[in-house]
Amino acid sequence: MGIARTFQNIRIFGNMSVLDNVMIGQHTRSKEGIITAVMRTEKFKKEEAEIRSTAYEYLEFAGIQDYADISAESLPYGSQKRLEIARALATEPKILLLDEPAAGMNPHESSELMNLIKKIKEWGKTVIIIEHDMKVVMGISDHIVVLDHGIKIAEGNPREIQNNHDVIEAYLGKEHIF
Repeated sequence: MGIARTFQNIRIFGNMSVLDNVMIGQHTRSKEGIITAVMRTEKFKKEEAEIRSTAYEYLEFAGIQDYADISAESLPYGSQKRLEIARALATEPKILLLDEPAAGMNPHESSELMNLIKKIKEWGKTVIIIEHDMKVVMGISDHIVVLDHGIKIAEGNPREIQNNHDVIEAYLGKEHIF
């Protein structure tokens, strides 16, 4: 339906290669069926080669192409997150939903993630994230909606959110209000 998502807790196919993980994302758009796959027809082989080539392009886009042939569970944590994003992109969504993409990342990994998300946006995709790392949120967002206990308390651009009284009170406490 044009929407793909990643999860806060990584969900990759650990025993499969990094490349195969991304190829799975493209298989949702495969035109060949089970019979051509079992029979290994020329049409199937051609489509599979195209899927492999395109999957490698997504790995390059995510900056993890050097890991293509290793087992996905062998990747460092930040690269596993990038793999999950590459697989989601391989489904060719219009909207990409990212649930806590920076959770558990160190500052270097978070910076790489921010650059990747910026590239995705430049690519013309809409990216919606749920994130608690404010450096990431402020560094990549055009528009922010802030919730406090499930209730929207603010909406606007990063500068408006940083200066919003209700946001400051909810997340820093009343004693931090100047």
